[in-house]
Amino acid sequence: METANRACSSSRRPSGNGSCCKPCYTCVQWLAPRSARQYHLRRRYRIGQKEFGALLAEQGGVCAICGTPDPERVDHDHVFGNVRGILCFNCNGGLGQFSGDVRRLSEAIRYLKGTTWQRVSIHPGVYRLYSPRRELRRSPSS
Repeated sequence: METANRACSSSRRPSGNGSCCKPCYTCVQWLAPRSARQYHLRRRYRIGQKEFGALLAEQGGVCAICGTPDPERVDHDHVFGNVRGILCFNCNGGLGQFSGDVRRLSEAIRYLKGTTWQRVSIHPGVYRLYSPRRELRRSPSS
């Protein structure tokens, strides 16, 4: 790889200067895919593949929230950048949609508990749908 004190050339920016020249980018991203992951983990989360593996082993090899095996996403605090754990795609995306705000997440939990339909046994083998906030909609034919 070529090292230089000036910015490497790139055709993607109007100035023609980029943060990484094409040979460096090619080497990091395409020729050595394992080092691309290592590069991403180091640059974005300040951890390496060993630390990632240790975190995953500490969690038992499953997502820290739902228990899905072999999660691949690093969850981090968006304020300080500290790594919190390893999550699956869905759990990491869900936390991201709530911006990691505990108040908003607890409001979402309260909402789900209050509106989720549940089966309530009214007789052995006979169930009725019940929701604390909603009435059961009858079909037009009944």
